[in-house]
Amino acid sequence: MNEFLTVVAAVFPVMAVACAGIGLRLRGWLTEEADASLLRVTINLLVPCLILDALIGNEALTGAGNLLLPPLVGFSTILIAAGVAILGVRFTGLTEPVSRRTFIHAVTIQNYGYIPIPLALLLFNRETMGVLFLHNVGVETGLWTVGLALLRGGRPGEHWKRILNPPLAAIVGALLINGVRAMHVLPVWVHPPAELVMVAARMLGQCAIPMGLLLIGATMADHRHAFSARRGMRFMVLACALRVGLIPLLLLQIPTWLPMSVELQEVVVLEAAMPAAVFSVVMAKHYGGDMRVSLGVVVSTSLAGLATIPLWIRFGLHFLGLPS
Repeated sequence: MNEFLTVVAAVFPVMAVACAGIGLRLRGWLTEEADASLLRVTINLLVPCLILDALIGNEALTGAGNLLLPPLVGFSTILIAAGVAILGVRFTGLTEPVSRRTFIHAVTIQNYGYIPIPLALLLFNRETMGVLFLHNVGVETGLWTVGLALLRGGRPGEHWKRILNPPLAAIVGALLINGVRAMHVLPVWVHPPAELVMVAARMLGQCAIPMGLLLIGATMADHRHAFSARRGMRFMVLACALRVGLIPLLLLQIPTWLPMSVELQEVVVLEAAMPAAVFSVVMAKHYGGDMRVSLGVVVSTSLAGLATIPLWIRFGLHFLGLPS
C-alpha cells in the first residue's frame, strides 16, 4: 500500500497543475490568444533548457545501450499502439473514414512528455529523465511519420522534417558535450561562467513542465463542449480499453524481449501507463481530423488515467522486478 501511495503522490501534483490550467482558462486568466506564444516559448526555450540540464553530465548516457536503444524503443511503442488501434477501430461504431483515422491516431500517440517527465524525476532520478528524452526522439519520429500518415492517409515520411526542432538540437548538443567531455577540457577560467549558464538553464528548464501542463489543461477546457458524451460513449470506452488497458500490457513486454538498462525499463513503465496525448487534438485540428473523436479519446483516457496511471506504474515495476 505504501508503494502505491508513493506513486499516487507523484501523479497527483502533475494532474493538479493540469487542472489549474483548466481553472485559469475558465476564469479567463489564461487566454486562448496567449497559447501560441507560450507554446513557442515552451518548445523553443524552456524544454531545450530542461534537456540540457538533464543530459549534460548524465552518467546513465555514457554507455552505447542508453544512447542507441531508447529511440528505437520509443519508435516501437508507436508501431505497437498503431497496430492495436487499427485492429480495434472496427468496433468503435465510427463510419466516416476521417473519424476512424482520427481514432487510430489519437489512440496511437501516448502523452510522452509533460506527464512522464515530472514523474521520472519524482519517482526515479535525473538519469532516468535523461534516458526518457532520448526515448522521446523515437516517439517524435513515429509521431511525424507513422502517426501523421495514420491521420491524413498519406506517406509515412512526408513530414519527417518536423522532427528537426530545438529540443532535438538540445539533445544532440548535450550528447556532443558529453562525448568530448567539454566541461573537463575547458580552461579553468571558463568554468565559472559555464556553471552560471547551466544554473540559468536549470531555472528556465524548471518552468517547462508547469507551463506545458497549464497549456494542456487550458486546451482541454477550450474543447469541453466539442463532443457529446452520449454519442461518443462507445468509441471512448473502447479508447480507454485500448490506450490504458491493452496497450500498456503489450508495451511492458518490450523489456522482456530486449536487454535494457534499469533506466530504460523505468521509462517503458512510465510510457506504458500514459493516456492519449493532448497534442493529438492540435494535430487533428491542423490536419483536418475529427475534433470530436480526438478530444473524446484524449478526455476519456486522461480521466481514466487518474486511476490507471498509478496502477500501471506499480504493476509495471513489480512485473519487471524493478525497485519501487
